[in-house]
Amino acid sequence: MPRRSATMLAATLLLIALLCASVLMKVPYTEMSPGPTYNTLGVQEKTGTPVITITGHESYPASGHLNMTTVQVTGAKYEPSLVNAVVGWLRDDVLVVPHDNVYPKGQSDADAKRQNAEEFALSEDHARTAALSQLGIPMGSELIVQAVTAGAPAEGRLHAGDQIVAVDGTPVADADAVAKAVTKHQPGEPAVFTVVPRVKEGSAEPGARTDISVPTVKSPDTGAAMVGIRPGLRHTYPFRIDIGLQDVGGPSAGLMFSLGIIDKLTPDDLTAGRFVAGTGTIDDAGQVGPIGGISMKLIAAREAGAEFFLTPAANCAEAAKNTPSGLRLVKVEKLDGALKALEQVRSGQTSALPSCAS
Repeated sequence: MPRRSATMLAATLLLIALLCASVLMKVPYTEMSPGPTYNTLGVQEKTGTPVITITGHESYPASGHLNMTTVQVTGAKYEPSLVNAVVGWLRDDVLVVPHDNVYPKGQSDADAKRQNAEEFALSEDHARTAALSQLGIPMGSELIVQAVTAGAPAEGRLHAGDQIVAVDGTPVADADAVAKAVTKHQPGEPAVFTVVPRVKEGSAEPGARTDISVPTVKSPDTGAAMVGIRPGLRHTYPFRIDIGLQDVGGPSAGLMFSLGIIDKLTPDDLTAGRFVAGTGTIDDAGQVGPIGGISMKLIAAREAGAEFFLTPAANCAEAAKNTPSGLRLVKVEKLDGALKALEQVRSGQTSALPSCAS
């Protein structure tokens, strides 16, 4: 065989080998894509029940859309090939990110689902509190598990949102009381928590009071016994506000839930029939925080028909670079700012809307 032909054959075989390797080789990345949107003023398609239901207080019908947006994420075990990852990088409707950014090392699909569910439950409480505070409606409070440290003894036993009634049979009313009760133990001894679980599985009702034994370990900071939770106070409400979405997790719908609650509790129609979507975490004081996957949420909102998108101020720079045609970004820092923006939409003063470009 002539040398030139042999060289060409070798190069072709090498190229084929490289192509095969790129198809078979797995890379540590996760893919995000636009997920469904849900109108917080509407009903769920699967069940036909309202997304937000008010019981025990007068509520009002609402038109238009205040849509929360979601992102679909590939599972913890998903390993794209190099080719798949490159294709994703080239697409506008797929976001390829390092696997550990979404699933910390060692986290399973079940772990991620549980964490997302707990974050979602806490975001519902923040949304209720922010909405009722905005409307001047008084609330009470109760002691809860605010967070559970990954890998701590409490993980899998106590969950964010559980109400803490007592420790070792002694009633507790604040975080200091919980800490004092736990540190009475020697590291390694169990502490018994009396709790009311946040939600019974398959039900919107709180669970029955139950005693849960949690082992203690030595704190690396103080040397005292610890179980690995952060207790705190949660507001209680003078009437029921149920948020009935299924199979949705994470904290990013807080802002839209707050707006949906306010719309249902007030006679004014916040959107005047317009299609508004948005995203953003919210705290009890109504401060709006950033979220992940903003570019995918913008696509989801526009595909659903949104005209305006309420955007957390901290996400504005990224959002401004990825805005679909026909979608107007509205910068939001606090709940009252979002309400003012909706007032401008209702009155047609859209030129005065706070922009992500400013």
